[in-house]
Amino acid sequence: MLIRTLLAATLLCTSTAAYADERYMTRPPIIVSPDLTAPWVMQLTGEGVQPAVNQRRIIQRQKVQQRRVIRRDGTARIEQASVTTRAQNPVRSKLDPMYLPQVVSYESEHKAGTIIIDTNNRFLYLVMGDGKARRYGVGVGKPGFEWAGAHKITRKAEWPTWTPPREMVAREAAKGHYLPASMEGGPENPLGSRAMYLGSTLYRIHGTNAPWTIGYAVSSGCIRMRNEDVVDLYERVNVGTKVIVI
Repeated sequence: MLIRTLLAATLLCTSTAAYADERYMTRPPIIVSPDLTAPWVMQLTGEGVQPAVNQRRIIQRQKVQQRRVIRRDGTARIEQASVTTRAQNPVRSKLDPMYLPQVVSYESEHKAGTIIIDTNNRFLYLVMGDGKARRYGVGVGKPGFEWAGAHKITRKAEWPTWTPPREMVAREAAKGHYLPASMEGGPENPLGSRAMYLGSTLYRIHGTNAPWTIGYAVSSGCIRMRNEDVVDLYERVNVGTKVIVI
């Protein structure tokens, strides 16, 4: 009786192990839910992973301001108010969606095809007429390099060569930054994929290899755009197009 019991237990264990081996011989595939965010999925594959510094968001800082308020009875009291200010230093992050190209309502006395650049709000408008304009986000001149005026596009270039002006070379050398005499067009070129030259000035509307700077005052006076946006604008305008910078 004992022998039969042992044999039955042995057969049961053997069959259970065999069943388990058959059941887990091929593991089911891992399915990633499509609603996960793209950066998380890309980390699984090892593609497109950006350094941690690139994942930081642009933060708007709040300052607390005090003001002295005089009441009608002549007494005074102090009030505090939080004021949101624009972040001054860009960090590598996703572009704020408001700077993506879009068609907006825009009343203008200028004819269709005119470019108007609002440097205070960091927008470039291509007037379409009928109260509409195509709007792009731009980077503008940093403090001390702001300017305004009206010019025409006198030249267009694809993947332009960058030749820093002597003033810029000297200015950067004083800071310990030594610029090349010239740089051929390409992905590393700070002028980006396209350039549109304004009158006889040194200013251009051009692309950038630093798209996170769109929406900031960071240039030496040029108007910079994302590479894909400057290509789009480049195809829509011709030499002779009027450009108004305000």
